[in-house]
Amino acid sequence: MLSETLTLLREHGIRLSKRAGQQQVVDASILERMVEYAELSRDDVVLEIGAGVGNLTLLLARHAGKVIAVERDKRLIKVLKKRLEGLSNVELLCGDALHIQLPEFKKVVANLPYSISSDITFKLLEHKFELAVLMYQREFAERLVAEPGSDDYSRLTVNVHYRAFVELLDEVPPDAFFPQPKITSAIVKLRPREPPFEVKDEQIFFNVVRALFQHRRQRVRNALYRSFDEVFPKKRLSKVERRKLIDEKLPKELAEIRVMDLPQEKFGVIANLLTFP
Repeated sequence: MLSETLTLLREHGIRLSKRAGQQQVVDASILERMVEYAELSRDDVVLEIGAGVGNLTLLLARHAGKVIAVERDKRLIKVLKKRLEGLSNVELLCGDALHIQLPEFKKVVANLPYSISSDITFKLLEHKFELAVLMYQREFAERLVAEPGSDDYSRLTVNVHYRAFVELLDEVPPDAFFPQPKITSAIVKLRPREPPFEVKDEQIFFNVVRALFQHRRQRVRNALYRSFDEVFPKKRLSKVERRKLIDEKLPKELAEIRVMDLPQEKFGVIANLLTFP
């Protein structure tokens, strides 16, 4: 697969950009595992983001009813059109997946450009779909599945937990790609779900999570005080009034916990306590 990829790139005079996240998976066994994890059938409409030269696209087309392949590099679109010629179940979309309107899909299988990992994950989670099998940088994947109290536990962990089940499936070495990145990658499965805990106002909840993780090693009380405007951007209170509001709303057992030690559902509890009728 490496030699075929190099030949395609030479034929079209294309030099891939690591900065743009254009690393192509050239290990067939990795691609086959991704497809296997996705449990594809002919009933599935599969979205692929960052189709590149089509190594994964071809494999998806053999197993799914339809593949929607998104690629923003017009040079690679030319490669894909030629390589996928004759495949009636593949639709090519040229554009930035973050900015185009995505059609309906049932599953996602993609080697994502790592620079858009967070943004594209949350964009996908705005849609209804069954599951996603995604390639991420390992450090990013570890943050997705981190436990409270760990160094990797973050705003990302809590926000994704609120929307989806997350499973870390495999680590992928640099030599599975061309050009080779300097980091190890990971395959992750996401299954969207209903929120596992109730929040009264989602905007307040997301504001609270963002505000608290700006001071992740501090106590909840102090973190909220320091980032009060993140939670209540329109409230004009004095420092004394802010401190009083926080102390009145939060019980001591919540106020005194370090942010990084808070279980995910406690962020929902805090947000609900700070949500005004």
